[in-house]
Amino acid sequence: METSEFVIGQRWVSHNDSVLGLGIVTDVSGRRVTLGFPAADEERTYAIDNAPLSRIIFQLGEEIETFDGAKYIVRAVEDLDGVLMYHADDGENIHPISEVKLAGSVNFSAPHQRLFAGQFERNGAFRLRVATLQHLDRLRASPAQGLIGARTQHLPHQIYIANEVARRHAPRVLLADEVGLGKTIEAGLILHDQLQTGRAHRALIVVPDSLVHQWLVEMLRRFNLHFSIIDQSRYDALKDEEDDVDALVNHIFGGDDSVNPFESEQLVLCSLDFLVNSEKARKDAQAAGWDMMVVDEAHHLEWSPEQASPEYQVV
Repeated sequence: METSEFVIGQRWVSHNDSVLGLGIVTDVSGRRVTLGFPAADEERTYAIDNAPLSRIIFQLGEEIETFDGAKYIVRAVEDLDGVLMYHADDGENIHPISEVKLAGSVNFSAPHQRLFAGQFERNGAFRLRVATLQHLDRLRASPAQGLIGARTQHLPHQIYIANEVARRHAPRVLLADEVGLGKTIEAGLILHDQLQTGRAHRALIVVPDSLVHQWLVEMLRRFNLHFSIIDQSRYDALKDEEDDVDALVNHIFGGDDSVNPFESEQLVLCSLDFLVNSEKARKDAQAAGWDMMVVDEAHHLEWSPEQASPEYQVV
């Protein structure tokens, strides 16, 4: 590089240490150039002949930020004896802004900015990213997409049932295997498949009170599904979060747009006893709009032509 290429006040970045931010030329003497880096509060001196620096020139339409935090859009660029003057728009007026006033921190998002600033990664990292995306694409195209990844032993009867049911739209089935044959695993596989393939987005699991935490752990440990438990205490707490303005609007206009705790999460786990004993919670659960519901211990629900149990009616 020639000495004339560096002018005091110009902005440059370092290839070797981009975390320094946007540097400003403070001195050019002999074969050396000195830059201050305000963002890092450092000063570096380089040999002009092999300085690992790149000149930063913002293009039309790009955003610039001054040292006081104001942001503008570049509309024109003027070269004044080597130091750039940006004519930038703040949304109302055009302002002349010398590059000297630009902020020391800089984030290069456009490809040409990163290239000219020397901020590029090794080719190996690029190849790894491409290979990863190709592998993800193969997984998405696999007919077993939703059935793989679970931390379970792949037993033939479970895989067969899960595959048959999960491929249906809005499946409605009763899993009636013998005790110990893995009905919970089958339900988890079906649910996991429906969520992974986009057939379902919101799911509700209703279980006896004594099994709530067991289901929570099983769904997380085996299928990495993060369910949220809604019981009476959490239900009341979420109800109390209703905004005062919303409450006032409902009072004035007679509306009923109160907070529905069951809409606060995509995956919800609750006990059947809670829904049976709380009419408000039951109505909110029904109004929340679910893509899939799983009911454990369904054989305890009682029905006859003369009378159905409260649990049966809730489900």
